[in-house]
Amino acid sequence: MFKKIVFVLLLAFSFQLLPAQTSQLKNFPEGYTPEEIGTQLAYRFIDTYKIQDRKWIGYADTFSWNGSVKFAAIAKDKELLKLLQQNFEPLFSTQKKLLPVMKHVDWNMFGSLPLEFYQITKDKRYLELGLPFADTQWEAPENAKPKEKEWDDKGYSWQTRLWIDDMYMITIIQTQAYKVTKDKKYIDRAAKEMVLYLDELQRPNGLFYHAPDVPFYWGRGNGWMAAGMTELLRCLPKKHKDRPRILKGYQTMMKSLLCYQTPNGMWNQLIDQSDCWAETSGSAMFAYAFINGVKHGWLDAKEYAPAARKAWIALVSYIDEKGDVKEVCVGTNKKNDKQYYYDRPRHTGDYHGQAPYLWCAVALLEK
Repeated sequence: MFKKIVFVLLLAFSFQLLPAQTSQLKNFPEGYTPEEIGTQLAYRFIDTYKIQDRKWIGYADTFSWNGSVKFAAIAKDKELLKLLQQNFEPLFSTQKKLLPVMKHVDWNMFGSLPLEFYQITKDKRYLELGLPFADTQWEAPENAKPKEKEWDDKGYSWQTRLWIDDMYMITIIQTQAYKVTKDKKYIDRAAKEMVLYLDELQRPNGLFYHAPDVPFYWGRGNGWMAAGMTELLRCLPKKHKDRPRILKGYQTMMKSLLCYQTPNGMWNQLIDQSDCWAETSGSAMFAYAFINGVKHGWLDAKEYAPAARKAWIALVSYIDEKGDVKEVCVGTNKKNDKQYYYDRPRHTGDYHGQAPYLWCAVALLEK
């Protein structure tokens, strides 16, 4: 671990001497390649996540599982994919009771996992299981609360609550549904919702409050926003009416994040607070957004490729010998109390952190 930290510091200094271009997202030294890290974390997920032992399936579980599936596909690791499918199989039969109820933004996102399996396997069971999670997000129940009905009447998801976390939860299930069906309604929903959140929550500096009544730039919350915009831009048609607005919001955020990246490549639990601790899950989500931005041409490679590389190198130094990510902020509800965010417990191996590391590994491997 000491060698890794020293290596990070040396690389941070040497970036000033390297040409800033997309090639910096390749040719990582041994121990830092996306192939190695993706394999380590995906098999760690297999080792630690046993569906028969679970009492429920949380969104962080889902996203780690999803990241592992994506990695298995891009790495062409058939054994890993088989193991991931075997773990999922009881959800079609003996463990159906674990399937999330389709009545909350943090639960409907589960559908993104079977839809990811469907894209790879073409097994229609996954499609039939996953698609209702996307559809019910725009079907207000009869017992919906007045505010939920109000959002529904305006054409937004009845699960809208204006927490920045939502812009990954909603975006990921709707974009997945769009990918597998090619039905424009799904991408239109996600884009309309994203514009709402951008208009309501993005501040002039490009960052986001956790919620309208919580004026703090929480790291992972902003990470959900960065990753959500990234997923949407990857899928949104070039001529879609909402693309310019979403791209502007994304680029404004990325510019601010570039300014707040710490010298060692990370971002803090409260992004704009220099005395706050470096937090891994949010940092990995920002790295994921940077990597995609450079590769897709949304960001200037000269500015952002070195920052993306520096972030990845720094992030790897937080993985322990078991394949568990350290310094992960636990699940966090909103609270209008700055000290609350400073004091959040930090876990090792928390799926909130494992997931975005896997997304980064996949993004680095993509052509």
